[in-house]
Amino acid sequence: MKKLGIFISHPIHYQTPLYQLLAKQSGIKTKVYFYSRYGAEKYFDPQFQKEVILDTGLLNGYTYEFLKNQGRQKGFNFFSFMNWGIPRIIKSNKFDAVLINSWSYFSDWLVILAAILFRTSILIRAENPYNQEIFKPLWKRLIKKILLGKLIFPRFRTFLYIGQENKKFYQYYGVPERKLFFAPYCVDNEKFSQAYQELLPKRNVLRQALGISPETVVVLSLGSKLIQKKRPFDLLKAYESVPQGNKALIFLGDGELRHLIEQYIKEKNIPNVFLVGFQPQAKIPEFYAMADIAVLPSGEGETWGLMVNEAMNFSLPIIVSDMVGCGPDLVKHRENGFIFPLGDTEKLREYMMDIVGDNKKRREFGSVSSHIVDRYLYTMVLHDITVALGAV
Repeated sequence: MKKLGIFISHPIHYQTPLYQLLAKQSGIKTKVYFYSRYGAEKYFDPQFQKEVILDTGLLNGYTYEFLKNQGRQKGFNFFSFMNWGIPRIIKSNKFDAVLINSWSYFSDWLVILAAILFRTSILIRAENPYNQEIFKPLWKRLIKKILLGKLIFPRFRTFLYIGQENKKFYQYYGVPERKLFFAPYCVDNEKFSQAYQELLPKRNVLRQALGISPETVVVLSLGSKLIQKKRPFDLLKAYESVPQGNKALIFLGDGELRHLIEQYIKEKNIPNVFLVGFQPQAKIPEFYAMADIAVLPSGEGETWGLMVNEAMNFSLPIIVSDMVGCGPDLVKHRENGFIFPLGDTEKLREYMMDIVGDNKKRREFGSVSSHIVDRYLYTMVLHDITVALGAV
């Protein structure tokens, strides 16, 4: 029996299916340690600017423990999570391996240092993309070449890379091919595919609730928060200049830019733009069912974009900026969507026009999206973790 300790900042609904699969896996005893209770109970999200609870089923089906957190900073800063009991846990449990998802927090470094001290193998499944790393100042990258590339990464046993850009990131910092295993970022495809089948017959009823006609071509923004990182104004301005009249745009989420977006819509008199606010996870599939096209125009910080996976389960064409981490993996340019240069609203407008007015192309692109996302499964991640543990 192999023992695996997973250490992560807080419960995340995209990770829960993996933990549930690991809990059922014979030959592996897994326990998840959370640095904080964010996401498991109602909390104030400064980006949504309101109290939210993300999912009531985050803790079902696996063994976990909330660690005592002595971090003093709010949000997700380096010193937000300071769980001093981590070294004791790693020492006493004698794990065969520990799995971390980042090195962004003080507690991550406690895991790394304790695992090195107690000779415990380290697996990592982080999400840093090369296409964003390369634009960081040279001095920062040189420091990371030494700290990560020379001192820390050589001590890790396995790097579970989530996609092409993430693999390039590790290679840039010297990780050899033999340590790299493809463990894609994914969602519960079965759940979303089932939701697609259930909601498709209700598509027009769902649209009517917003006042959208069956014939309208609906563009859905996949940025779940109205913040600068998601660049909602890029999408709004591109949509505004698309000449086809029978169209609509739906923005999910809340955030600091909502008031400015509403003001811009009013001043420019842009019709059929719907700001539906924060939506619980259980409601979001309804918006995928309403949509004809899904767009994620985000900039730096969008290390993957798992809502793209979700939308592809609804057979939607996808448009993303070239800074979105999942782009090279999930978006095949001119096959299931388009990749446009970050901030180039004219190119975004061009690509939107190409499919807003072409129902056949939207169906073809959507079919390709569905086939691509079928290959992004939690079972692949489970396999790679199992292989890594078997080699310990």
